[in-house]
Amino acid sequence: MIDSPDLIISGLYIAAIFIIGLWSGLRHQRKTRDNKNVAGEYFLAGKKLRWPMIGLALFATNISCVHLVSLAQSGFDTGLLNGDFEWMAAFTLVLLALFFAPFYIRSGVSTLPDFLEKRYDRASRDWLAIVSVVSAVIIHIAFSLLAGGIVLHTLFGVNMYTSVIAISVITTIYTIVGGLTAVVVTESIQTIVLLGGAIIMSFAAYHKMGGWQPMVNILQQTHQMSKLSMMRPSGDSSGMPWYAVFLGYPVLGIWYWCADQTIVQRVLGARDENNARVGPLFCGFIKILPVFIFVMPGLFAYALAQSGHLDISALKSIQNGKEVINSKGIYTLMITQLIPQGLIGILVAALLSGLMSQISGALNSISTIVSYDLYKRYKPAAKDESLVRVGKIAAGVSLIVSLALLPLLNNYGSIFDGLNDIIAHIAPPITCVFLLGVFWKKASAVSAKYTLWIGSAIGVVVFIISKVQPASIIGSVPFMMMAFYLFCICFAMQVTLSYLFPVQHTKESARLYWKSPWEPLQGAGWPGLANYKFLSVLLLLIMGILFWIFR
Repeated sequence: MIDSPDLIISGLYIAAIFIIGLWSGLRHQRKTRDNKNVAGEYFLAGKKLRWPMIGLALFATNISCVHLVSLAQSGFDTGLLNGDFEWMAAFTLVLLALFFAPFYIRSGVSTLPDFLEKRYDRASRDWLAIVSVVSAVIIHIAFSLLAGGIVLHTLFGVNMYTSVIAISVITTIYTIVGGLTAVVVTESIQTIVLLGGAIIMSFAAYHKMGGWQPMVNILQQTHQMSKLSMMRPSGDSSGMPWYAVFLGYPVLGIWYWCADQTIVQRVLGARDENNARVGPLFCGFIKILPVFIFVMPGLFAYALAQSGHLDISALKSIQNGKEVINSKGIYTLMITQLIPQGLIGILVAALLSGLMSQISGALNSISTIVSYDLYKRYKPAAKDESLVRVGKIAAGVSLIVSLALLPLLNNYGSIFDGLNDIIAHIAPPITCVFLLGVFWKKASAVSAKYTLWIGSAIGVVVFIISKVQPASIIGSVPFMMMAFYLFCICFAMQVTLSYLFPVQHTKESARLYWKSPWEPLQGAGWPGLANYKFLSVLLLLIMGILFWIFR
């Protein structure tokens, strides 16, 4: 339980975000009241976003309460290993900046399903719209609510559902009222608060341990030096050897960063192509931080627990005659035992930032997809006011469904692993049709449609089998390798079908693939250090050095 001063800080923060979100959204709507493109202003902020706000909003939408809680848990359990998800993201953000963002901006689409229709056909658009809504509800909202509920229950002693419902309602109100403008403005603030809170936790854990070397000494004494490695050998007990990371992550990452509406919507709101490119690269540089401020504190917590400087007895229980540690609550223990009074309120505000930004971003993307890709399909003459109204209703319904899923998702031992396990079975067909659609002119509409349908069905069947029969051959395959295997099946399927049912390009689709991998690099970009080519090379170089250091 935390004291009154920290409660006051947390309460004031929630109130401030609520007021800022409403004010920024309503102010933007008043300014554009006479604008004929009401829906465009609401869903995409009038396509006026600049790169700093895009980069911060991308990071805020990605980093949720799930990351603060579960990356600390993974640091405690397996060390720096899950930091691979953070640093590998930089490579897919470079792909987004160089190859995908230019198409999205040039085609003038409002949603990614809309892009698939322009490149393939209406059937592909409809399927992606449905999958995008489902994935946003489960992955971006429900898992964030679960992580937030666990922390808020431990800190405040209130029922998990009561706390997350209260926070969700507050977030939903300013998201529904303010649209993407409110989302992006609040996300930019929340990113700064979240990073500040995470840095405070990192410093507190480092200080309590007495520095880096004492932690290394503990790892040596407990024969856990492998916790410092991000590139594990073949047969590693984690199920994530180095080759699984390099084969499996791109399948997950390309879907998440380049083809998921919740994430890419910030790029779709860019004022021009250069802002759409530099924004993701800016986010890529920020993604260097999570390993040090989200994962590393969990590793310090392990060393502190081993040395007796962190009491984890509250996490221990007896199951089947053996003592087990439920490490889901490790971040909460670190807050209450390592952070002094007064600063705890800031840490709680950081947690709430992650929770609120994730919910707001996902709700806005859901409302956009439902309005543009589903409702407008059957009501093509619908006015902008109707689209906005339907989007608001969709956001409210999605929140209710997400809350209903919490008991089911709570069965996962690790929130982060559960999150990526689901993504691994959703992403392969979507990653496939986007990659081939953008880079291969022969990818046909028929092949995309059946790849999405059959690939998604295979993913669902494999997921069910792995949960019903975990000891089976399918159930024993780690999720990263499963993502790669499913992608290979989808890739072979789409290539084969493209030859059986050759592409028939429309005038529009003929412009929506790169003639060569070098074509997107022909744009000059901004001069100097802000040039997207320079920033891409610099980011890739830094990531290569970091992976070498922590190999």
